[in-house]
Amino acid sequence: MRKLIKPLVFAVALIPFSILIARVFVYPDSLGPDPAQELAKESGEWALRFLIITLALTPLRQITDQVEFVRQRRMLGLFALFYASIHFMVWVAFLLVFRWGAIVEELVKRPFITIGFAAFLILIALGVTSTKSMVRKLGRNWKRLHRLVYLAAGLAVVHLLWILRTNIGEAVFYGALVALLLAYRLQCHLRASKPTPPKV
Repeated sequence: MRKLIKPLVFAVALIPFSILIARVFVYPDSLGPDPAQELAKESGEWALRFLIITLALTPLRQITDQVEFVRQRRMLGLFALFYASIHFMVWVAFLLVFRWGAIVEELVKRPFITIGFAAFLILIALGVTSTKSMVRKLGRNWKRLHRLVYLAAGLAVVHLLWILRTNIGEAVFYGALVALLLAYRLQCHLRASKPTPPKV
């Protein structure tokens, strides 16, 4: 049964991508009057959702004492990068029309794009260093680097908040989840760093 969990999680994680593909090629009318904006929004939100799910796996492991949660962490983290890459490519292909030179211009002119791009770069760095060989190579620095995942999540929430502007309910919800997970992580860190009282 345990051997089936990983392929099952992989298949489920691909469902949003399959839906996006179906909406583009089978049900294009479902994308509304601005398909590019809808695709960018959906892919970006799925990147954030997978990022939050990834962050939630360690607390779930600690609360339930089920190690299976952390076994799926790397794969789900890479899915966050996968959907973030789709989000980036939708922006480049449909909104910039492959005007690569315009990327720098957009990054300078639009702070919300700068913030989103910074989150994307962090996810790339985490994805590249997620292999076992990189864990061994980086040693203690690996953990320090991968703590940036919370920064990436925070930047992604601000990016979404800036895009939605008025209808910010989703962004606030995601932001609350990230804040809750960060608070839990800080509490665990403070508890671990608290000196143990000497035995009498």
